[in-house]
Amino acid sequence: MARGKLNASPMFTAVSYTVLSIIALICLLPFIVLLSGAFSSESSVLAKGYWFWPRDFSLDAFKFIFRYPEDILSAFKVSIIITVVGTVLSLFISSMTAYVISRKEIKYRNGLSFFLFFTTLFNGGLAPYYIWVSSNLHLSNTYAVLILGPMFNVMYILILRSFIKESVPEALIESAKMDGAGDLRIFLQMVLPLIKPALASIGVFMILAYWNDWWTAMMFTNKDDLVPLQYLLYKMLSSINLTGQMAQHVTNLDTPKETFKLAMTVIATAPMIVIFPFVQRYFVTGITVGAVKG
Repeated sequence: MARGKLNASPMFTAVSYTVLSIIALICLLPFIVLLSGAFSSESSVLAKGYWFWPRDFSLDAFKFIFRYPEDILSAFKVSIIITVVGTVLSLFISSMTAYVISRKEIKYRNGLSFFLFFTTLFNGGLAPYYIWVSSNLHLSNTYAVLILGPMFNVMYILILRSFIKESVPEALIESAKMDGAGDLRIFLQMVLPLIKPALASIGVFMILAYWNDWWTAMMFTNKDDLVPLQYLLYKMLSSINLTGQMAQHVTNLDTPKETFKLAMTVIATAPMIVIFPFVQRYFVTGITVGAVKG
């Protein structure tokens, strides 16, 4: 029996790696097609479709995007600023809120939790939100509106609250209070280090939310120096669609449209692909910590 188990283990490992490799390849194939299409000519894509390697290699789509490099660099700068600052502030405030509503000694913690959850079910609508932000808070055309707009996600706060309950021992907090530590010191020096896996996991989703946010900029900004990358690419795509409609009546207009969409996706996702491997290991830890109770 013991020998059978030993012989089965390598077979199970081989099958597992084979299945995972196939799944990874299936997930990777669309991105390969995306890359090949971005480096193909517009005419070859329209005539022959997409393939796994470039047909009629061309950089026309990227040249079109970078025809005004100062605009792209400015948009990259804005996106990096709001993503870094927004993610750090969002994680700090969300984790602090989660810590407060996780403490049993807080009298109205259940009411606060319900108030937060209620906002996920009902909201005031788009018009009141726009009037409140632009007319009452006067945040239009500022970095503040780009940072505060996507900052709060109630589900992340509730997830962090559950993680704190499972991962931070109550005895540890009580002993710290007996030694004279205040709540802020406990939160900064004890709670935050213990919930790093959860912060890293949720931080990835917050980074994606900030990086991909173009709606806030479209609603509340009209200055060129406050245009993030996604909104700039959106405006460029709208310009290409308009040019495509004009091309039906003017024969000498030739701008990449399909390949532009692919190149735009490559540029928009490249920074996230670079960042993801550095935080990937925290996903496993974030899922497994607290999964087994003694």
